[in-house]
Amino acid sequence: MVRETDVTTSHLVYPLFIEAGLHGRQPISSMPGQDRLGIGALKDEAKSLAALKVPAVLLFGLPAGKDEQGSGAWARDGIVQQSVACLKDANPELLVIGDVCLCEYTSHGHCGLLTPSGEVDNDRSLPLIAETAVSLAEAGCDIIAPSDMMDGRVAAIRAALDSGGFATTPILSYAAKFASAFYGPFREAADSAPAFGDRRGYQMDPANSRMAMDEVLTDLDEGADMVMVKPALPYLDVLRQVRDAVDVPVAAYNVSGEYSMIMAAIQNGWLDEARAIDETLTSIRRAGADIIITYHAKQFAARQ
Repeated sequence: MVRETDVTTSHLVYPLFIEAGLHGRQPISSMPGQDRLGIGALKDEAKSLAALKVPAVLLFGLPAGKDEQGSGAWARDGIVQQSVACLKDANPELLVIGDVCLCEYTSHGHCGLLTPSGEVDNDRSLPLIAETAVSLAEAGCDIIAPSDMMDGRVAAIRAALDSGGFATTPILSYAAKFASAFYGPFREAADSAPAFGDRRGYQMDPANSRMAMDEVLTDLDEGADMVMVKPALPYLDVLRQVRDAVDVPVAAYNVSGEYSMIMAAIQNGWLDEARAIDETLTSIRRAGADIIITYHAKQFAARQ
């Protein structure tokens, strides 16, 4: 009756990894309990989420092939684009969020095009990122979520969506996305590790919270409808600052490394599964998240 913070299944988004050419499911070794899914497995997955009342998914694709431009990201028959209809057919109420980035689709593993010297070319990347957003909206994604961290990408996506007939499609921006050690398992799951260098040049320094606020406010000025803090647990202070500063919905991504370390402790008998997951999600909600993107969504929902 007097509990200050609630967590319900309605607050949760479940990430999915969908791999072209895969039949059935393939376990992800660094993320216990998580699988890559083939197209054929999506119907059962969508029905499972409906039964658990998990309201939304965030889609990541593993294409059949990669190239320097990441053309699979915006291909109309790309793996994520194909997946949206499968999910919606099986679970019409499911809200589908399309992640927008090139890293899973580029042969070099970076989030944008490269200059001849191997640096990420921000401005040349923007049209491709915007085209990816439009292709996902055309496929039926309800929300577009750019994670690439190129400067100006929200404005480019908003303009492209508006001119493409998707003026009402909202943008959930990965606004405060830090260069984190906690992304390691994701890079195995999505096959998206950089072939050289790292992403610290375009992701945020973990020490900088004022810069995080600048990024959030810039993305809102460019047309973002919602903003995200990623990762969640090491950045709960930033999440609280964002929540206090803005009036739009705020999401937090409880990322792969956070999930994997908790699951490793659970599997070793060092933590109680239900209590550890509940406390984790409660802390993120208490810090100010309206939306929690988490690999724990099905575990949590199964107990509600």
